[in-house]
Amino acid sequence: MDGSGEALVSYQLQGEVAVIGLNRPGKRNAISDRVVEALRDAAERAQREARAAVIYGEGDHFCAGLDLAEHKDKPLFEAIQGSRRWHTIFSTFERGEIPFFTALHGAVVGGGLELAAATHVRVADESAFFGLPEGQRGIFVGGGGSVRVARLIGAARMGDMMLTGRIVSPAQMEQWGGISYVVPKGQALARAMELARAAATNAPLSNYAIVNALPRIAEMSVEDGLFTESIVSALTSETPEAKERLRDFLEKRTARLKAPDAP
Repeated sequence: MDGSGEALVSYQLQGEVAVIGLNRPGKRNAISDRVVEALRDAAERAQREARAAVIYGEGDHFCAGLDLAEHKDKPLFEAIQGSRRWHTIFSTFERGEIPFFTALHGAVVGGGLELAAATHVRVADESAFFGLPEGQRGIFVGGGGSVRVARLIGAARMGDMMLTGRIVSPAQMEQWGGISYVVPKGQALARAMELARAAATNAPLSNYAIVNALPRIAEMSVEDGLFTESIVSALTSETPEAKERLRDFLEKRTARLKAPDAP
């Protein structure tokens, strides 16, 4: 809770999708240690109750980053411990049991971008702007960005943003690979919910394999990755649900893929 008694992070269950809201709009949803712990609780609950989850920000912004008022007085070792805690908790999104989506609008800055990078699919509306102002603040990323953001957009682009204070538009961030979808202003949450509901209909083991095996395979040698792919492919295809879904497809009880509608 914050000083007003409001939850720092809201939680709703809508069907099979957990909806997790950053709820500090007066502080542009800046992330404090208490917010990180509240995110952990929400992530753990979502993985018990839901088959997919969406994270969004209340108010005009997704997240303006680290709560610097809290950070500035931390002793050195506590700062290291705090960063490691962020790593542990953000990993519960990235390497958890269900897919996590983020709906981005307004500021997606610093720790907010680090949080988004720990999710699997990122949807931004046209009001979103992306920044990593750590260089101007005299600090360095501490929520996993040097790994996750750098792997999404490249270390050179991330370094540019940190060194120069460059602000990146949704269209540019999509070209760089940092986000997956750009939608009109005000529509990020609705689109993220639509995508999460679609993912929630997948076989749970398939979703688990996608969010856990793919990033690990990406870090392996080619031969190790191909071998791991074979094992994961065989395991997922042996579940009763997979067999039933394949039978439905072969017997034409499910729709076949078709080309998307022309723009």
